[in-house]
Amino acid sequence: MKYIFILLISTFLTNAQVKTDQLNLMPWPQSINLNEGAFALSKDFKVNITGNPNSRIFNGATQFLRRLDGRTGLFFNQGFITGLNEVPNAQLQINCEQNGKIGIYEDESYRLEISSGKITINAASDIGALHALETLLQMLQNNSTSYFFSTVVIEDFPRFSWRGLMIDAARHFQPVDVIKRNLDAMAAMKMNVFHWHLVDDQGWRIEMKKHPKLTQLASDGDFYTQEEIINIVKYADERGILVVPEIDVPGHGSAILAAYPEIGSKVVKLNLNSGEKEQQFTQLQSYAVERNAGVFTPTLDPSNPKTYQLLSEIFDEVCPLFPGKYFHIGGDENEGKDWDANPEIQEFKKKNKLANNHELQTYFTMRLIPMLKKHNKELMGWEEIMTKNMSKEAIIHSWKGETKAGTISKSLVNAVKSGHKTVLSNGYYIDLVQGVESHYLNDPLPKNNTLSAEEKARILGGEATMWSELVSPMTIDSRIWPRTCAIAERLWSNENISDLVSLRKRLKTISFRLEEVGITHIKNKVVLLRNISNNQKTQDLEDFSNICEPLKIYSRNIKGTEYKMYSPLTLFADACTPDATDALDFDTAVNQYLKNKSLENQLLITDFLKKWINTNASLLQLSTNAPLVQPLLPLSKSLADLSAQLLLKIDKKQTVNPAVLKDLLEQCNSKNHADVELAVYNSLKKLIQA
Repeated sequence: MKYIFILLISTFLTNAQVKTDQLNLMPWPQSINLNEGAFALSKDFKVNITGNPNSRIFNGATQFLRRLDGRTGLFFNQGFITGLNEVPNAQLQINCEQNGKIGIYEDESYRLEISSGKITINAASDIGALHALETLLQMLQNNSTSYFFSTVVIEDFPRFSWRGLMIDAARHFQPVDVIKRNLDAMAAMKMNVFHWHLVDDQGWRIEMKKHPKLTQLASDGDFYTQEEIINIVKYADERGILVVPEIDVPGHGSAILAAYPEIGSKVVKLNLNSGEKEQQFTQLQSYAVERNAGVFTPTLDPSNPKTYQLLSEIFDEVCPLFPGKYFHIGGDENEGKDWDANPEIQEFKKKNKLANNHELQTYFTMRLIPMLKKHNKELMGWEEIMTKNMSKEAIIHSWKGETKAGTISKSLVNAVKSGHKTVLSNGYYIDLVQGVESHYLNDPLPKNNTLSAEEKARILGGEATMWSELVSPMTIDSRIWPRTCAIAERLWSNENISDLVSLRKRLKTISFRLEEVGITHIKNKVVLLRNISNNQKTQDLEDFSNICEPLKIYSRNIKGTEYKMYSPLTLFADACTPDATDALDFDTAVNQYLKNKSLENQLLITDFLKKWINTNASLLQLSTNAPLVQPLLPLSKSLADLSAQLLLKIDKKQTVNPAVLKDLLEQCNSKNHADVELAVYNSLKKLIQA
């Protein structure tokens, strides 16, 4: 009997062997050494915690157990972990040396060792242990009957200390559950800074008990109560995430000024005839919450003492809600038009020897620093706040300019050489709906940089930015995930981890795993397609969406006026995502075919072409009872017509008029239908030109 048991275990371990390239880890660890053998899971699997951790580890370990049990269905005997050393003989031993603090520059390292009979996590703090648990979940493997962990030793730590995600809740308000599920996804990807953009032209989103006009007149009723904010900050804390709030000033001021027009910069001159004399009067401009996307002129008045009095009172109420060290004041995109047109502001500039609006904004920003210091906060702002006179304590958030793989951001370099700490978002604007490679190959510190060690140390890391002009609570997850996983890896892993093939392979599995923590990027697509199809079958829409992508880099929102803040975000473009899956597969097939025109590779191409012809016919039929399908038809027809011509050429070996192919190809490059573009265009172009 004993011999049979040993034989079964031996057979199991033999079948359980995996290779490093079979693992779907993300971010990829700094060091990983796979060994022979495996740890087999059973319902008796238990967790024990020792050391001196923060209590967040008990909730984190309990949630780990629930997620692992959910995947395996083993009905673990252990339910909740509430204290230290509860199960000294447990198979998973977690030792945390110290109580983890929420912030940057913290030691987040861990060592995960899996042997055939035991799993050990040793971490500098409970935050590192939480990261280790996420890695352990990703290590889960299975065969036909069982679940197991491959034996391994992983030594891991982050490359950068600031690994952030910004969510804009001002343009389109994002309810509490949206924020929480994204915090869970951030934790799964070892991200540690949640930047919460709470105030912009389109809304004020913080309950103000001492200044209720801000929500009464500038929120449309959509805002977070102070209790909700405190709860979200606690939720983030339990996951090792720092929350950084943003109130954008002095520009982007429409919402604030809708409530307090008296601190606005714009004046209106009224010329009134009184007898023979013309008299000139000025009056305050009225303001309204902005309904469009774009950059607007309403700006706070930096010459008015009431401006600073109000901001000081706002900070006094808002800062205590956020115990973290940093407060973002925006400072971006101030055009200065209202300042230029205001004679009192111009006089103020002369009196204070301020040469231009940039210096005036520096004066304004410097006035905010002591207001925030009063609450032990460091000021952070977008790169426009940086001037020679700006306090070196201010953190510069780099976001402007073009990005190119292998080059370093100019504003990042300017900031660190000027003595500022800095965070990179240039190249991480996920709302631009660009492909994952554009983010993944964008490095805050590329290899060819010439910065000194001291300057490099000022680069804190990076931050994905999710501006919300074109997202709703239903679609925001699909714009953040899974591409932000690639940014998380870029900011955590070694700079040499940059293989796009490996990334895409691992991303497929990780994308599904994000559903486990509540991310809705996959399931909500079905809801949107069902609406577009008028509750008919959605398979053909799904197929077409897999080769289409939303128009990129704000071209969908022509001149910032096409979509208002209450416009529908339930259309085909909202269901489509970057990195269209079939488009990627088709490109691979084209490359294979161009290298070797074997029958097997030819079939890969022609199967796609036949599928698109059939999809077009089905969409045409679907559209007879689905008006929202109609805008797709011109693009679908162009692709079907081109596919038919290519089949004649490739499959039937017939001569096809090159001019016809060229004309159809250009029709497939149209950006005029349904706010989408065909993601297979470049692959088709390669195929035709070859």
